[in-house]
Amino acid sequence: MKPKATIDMRALAAALFLSLAAMGAAASDDTPYAKINEATATAPVTVKELRGGVSALYGSGGNIGALVGQDGIFMVDAGIAVSRPKIEYVLKKLSKGPLRYMVNTHWHWDHADGNGWVHQDGATIVASAQTAKHLGESIRVEEWGHTFEPVEKDARPTLIVKGDKTMPFDGESVLIRPYVTSHTDGDLSVYFKQADVLFTGDTWWNGLYPFIDYAEGGGINGMIAAADENISLVTAHTIVVPGHGPEGTKADLIAYRDMLVSIRDKVAGLKKQGLSLEQVIAAKPTQAFDARWGQAVISPALFTTLVYRGV
Repeated sequence: MKPKATIDMRALAAALFLSLAAMGAAASDDTPYAKINEATATAPVTVKELRGGVSALYGSGGNIGALVGQDGIFMVDAGIAVSRPKIEYVLKKLSKGPLRYMVNTHWHWDHADGNGWVHQDGATIVASAQTAKHLGESIRVEEWGHTFEPVEKDARPTLIVKGDKTMPFDGESVLIRPYVTSHTDGDLSVYFKQADVLFTGDTWWNGLYPFIDYAEGGGINGMIAAADENISLVTAHTIVVPGHGPEGTKADLIAYRDMLVSIRDKVAGLKKQGLSLEQVIAAKPTQAFDARWGQAVISPALFTTLVYRGV
């Protein structure tokens, strides 16, 4: 049985996403992007200390990681900019040291919107070449109802990861691994080897169907490949922190991968039979998984649509 704290966090995450979805439905003039920002402005940023000086911060869009030590702070993702005072407050409680590095796991605003203040606070921003490119572009994401404009130059990554990169930091070995064509075309995971804590970014959503950014190179097959890669990195002892949802275990990663494969195969089979998207949605290929994965921001119908696009 999982500890009660994990169960409560899952419920909290699900409730937050359900409330955002409900707000969006009630106010059709407002975009999901605007509503998420509005909710984030009043949401608390909470911290859970994991082990080995590594903590997870929840409440500012995507989950945030922080390794603290005598050398300062090594962050994973920057969250949404409106949360800056709350994130800085939590970080200062964890460490009085300087902010040294921050890794963008990918370009989406709920993970990278805080890049500007993170740079102002002294951090070197680390990312894949694809993420750096997208942060300098104008990109329309229809599902979020928003066009993202290029970020300021100071908010763009300057340390580019092109393959596996290990960064020593305060006695810890930080493995940064790229996943080409996954949730986007430039995702990274961050594995703190000594602490045995993996931050997956949005290559894993714990207890939620994931969003797949086809506009910027993502795909369902890449999501499955990334899930397999994450599984290969961890043991039963590893703490795994997703891009969204509570931290979990290798068993949770396996359940997620199996869900993706099953739905991908069902949707592909129906599409091969000549069924239209509407007909495939009506066939409910996600039904066996909806109780666990389909109660939040990515609905069963939307996830079916995303999978259909990639098979």
